[in-house]
Amino acid sequence: MDRRTLTWIIVGLMGGLFLVGRALLTDRGMGKVYVRAVEINSDDPDPDHRWTRHENALPRDYAAAVAANPEQTEYRFSLARTVGTWVAAFFTLFILSFLYKDNSLYKIAESVVVGVSAAYWMVVGFWTTIIPNLLGKLFPVWINSWAMPGLRADAEWVYIFPLILGVMLLMRLSPKGGWISRWPLAFIIGTTAGIRLIGYLHADFLSQIRNTIVTLWATDMAGSFQLWDSLKSLILVIGVLSALVYFFFSIEHKGIVGKTAKLGIWFLMVTFGAAFGYTVMGRIALLAIRLEFLLDDWLWLIDPALRRIGM
Repeated sequence: MDRRTLTWIIVGLMGGLFLVGRALLTDRGMGKVYVRAVEINSDDPDPDHRWTRHENALPRDYAAAVAANPEQTEYRFSLARTVGTWVAAFFTLFILSFLYKDNSLYKIAESVVVGVSAAYWMVVGFWTTIIPNLLGKLFPVWINSWAMPGLRADAEWVYIFPLILGVMLLMRLSPKGGWISRWPLAFIIGTTAGIRLIGYLHADFLSQIRNTIVTLWATDMAGSFQLWDSLKSLILVIGVLSALVYFFFSIEHKGIVGKTAKLGIWFLMVTFGAAFGYTVMGRIALLAIRLEFLLDDWLWLIDPALRRIGM
């Protein structure tokens, strides 16, 4: 065992002892989730129309309710949601353990996330696409009998073609019939490319050209000259033209063309840097959210929202 592994084992043991001590030996504990019972349609005389919904409750509200009446039943501890919080915390630590090196805990968390995500989207696709948009169109009476009560429609047999293409796509799983899946796959890629092409032309290409056509002499409603707006329009036009010159390779980049191309490089680098910084900020925000979850929701070491004050 090398020194690095030994160090991380010691850190892990110390972390485990800290969790056990904080969860069992302190009055406040950690990682607990409380719920509040909310009666829905409590005034309805029909008992079938009344039910109880459990909403997340603040720990301080639970503590205040127990202090006022130890026998109250409105607020209570939720074992299921507490287990969910602990599982989410451990899986977050498993993912962060990749910073040490690729390990079994990280692989377990990665496999679970991928498997659960695939299963979730498969179920969502089955109940939101296959049932209502395919089987509900072909066999409305049958779907109405067990999946979509209230469905009233006539069979639309044109949807037999999507069903055939779907069955052909599943032939990908067949050792000898895999080539059959190429036909529906080509149809999907072709139609998706055609539909998206029109969307991108309108949303990106034409929109960018339209937004570049601006007046360099900006005025307000009273006709007064607006220096800042005019300066922004001038920078926009210079940036677009100089960047286009950089990608124009039919003329050697020398003289005024070369200087304009170098100016275009500056505009491009500033744009790429801003885009990269925006992406990094988004990732850092995600990291901050996970750290806040660990320190606030799980360990109860911080309380920025004052949810546990008075406990």
